[in-house]
Amino acid sequence: MTVKYLKSGKSEADRGADDAKVRSIVEQTLLDIEQRGDEAVRECSQKFDSYAPSSFRLTDDEIQALIAKVSASDLADIKFAQEQVRKFAQAQRDSMLDIEVETLPGVILGHKNIPVQSVGCYVPGGKFPMVASAHMSVATASVAGVPRIIAMTPPFNGEPNPAVIAAMYLGGAHEIYVLGGIQAVGAMAIGTETIEAVHMIVGPGNAFVAEAKRQLYGRVGIDLFAGPTETMVIADETVDAELCATDLLGQAEHGYNSPAVLLTTSEKLANQTLDEIDRILTILPTRDTASKSWEEYGEIIVCDTYDEMLETADEYASEHVQVMTDRDDWFLENMTCYGALFLGARTNVANGDKVIGTNHTLPTKKAGRYTGGLWVGKFLKTHSYQRVLTDEAATMIGEYCSRLCMLEGFVGHAEQANLRVRRYGGKNIPYGKAAV
Repeated sequence: MTVKYLKSGKSEADRGADDAKVRSIVEQTLLDIEQRGDEAVRECSQKFDSYAPSSFRLTDDEIQALIAKVSASDLADIKFAQEQVRKFAQAQRDSMLDIEVETLPGVILGHKNIPVQSVGCYVPGGKFPMVASAHMSVATASVAGVPRIIAMTPPFNGEPNPAVIAAMYLGGAHEIYVLGGIQAVGAMAIGTETIEAVHMIVGPGNAFVAEAKRQLYGRVGIDLFAGPTETMVIADETVDAELCATDLLGQAEHGYNSPAVLLTTSEKLANQTLDEIDRILTILPTRDTASKSWEEYGEIIVCDTYDEMLETADEYASEHVQVMTDRDDWFLENMTCYGALFLGARTNVANGDKVIGTNHTLPTKKAGRYTGGLWVGKFLKTHSYQRVLTDEAATMIGEYCSRLCMLEGFVGHAEQANLRVRRYGGKNIPYGKAAV
């Protein structure tokens, strides 16, 4: 491959050192929550958010009072966005069918899709109130039929954010807490004196939230590794630098460590995009954040061919991939590793983040190589079952099972099968011998 880097970000070694610091802080904090429960959670919230109310859980009256602070137009927009998310989630749910088939005469196999019984939805909000994240996690879990949905979000400027609380409530949360960061994830997964632990945690967050989910995986289920936002723009000469620069900086403003990458076959477009980014950063209100991300995590890569762009894109496995080329469908057909695709100049990542209906909780740090994003299916567990209806079927399957168990040396297993062959087939098989 002949790939040219016009701009690079932090080295992998430096990024690895940052990750190691985060891992250590998260490990110590989770251990403290495990040992001291509510007391540790309260101290963390005071330390990191300067917030320690008598109860982190909002009462029904408090929820309604906060919702009353949201303007009618903002509430209408929230409801519109949730309707789009619910529509797509319901269509996905409808595609997931319970099945039951007779694979052999008298042998019935099936599976059922059962909702996870309790889910904790983390909604980021310390730097920006992430109203849309409530739709993506809470509303989607509601469509899946999860019977206990709890939602947590950090305070915004020292108090609950009314729009975020409204989105959680309208999405279907059964319990709402104003609590953020490691302490929120830890409380939901480990449980405390006042917070009952859940079976699964979902939702995006900063590096500390993502690492907490990673360390707690196994104790609880998680949706996926959803850390700091990543975006990649794949573009050719069919689009201009303003589009590319706007789409890169639109995601770089998420945080100080949000990778933004331009992948292009046009060196002219690459250079023009660099200039356009410099121009936009002089007028962007969030430039302090966006410029830091762009300086340390921004990249511009020039490839000779579309095949090289495809190979590079799959290697990066970025969370968001904006494709603006003369062959968008070709990328849709051939790309294999990413969070979500945004095809053509008419759409953009912000649509997916806020309103269009696809879920914005997506894999980061190359997790797109092995998982897709959050969707209604993540809240469902597919459980199999079997039933044998006739003596003939029990005998036939039992004979096969007996021989295969003895092939592996599992005599006790074989006797489970042999007993059925004796009882339902009337065959005399000596104890500890394979059926013939």
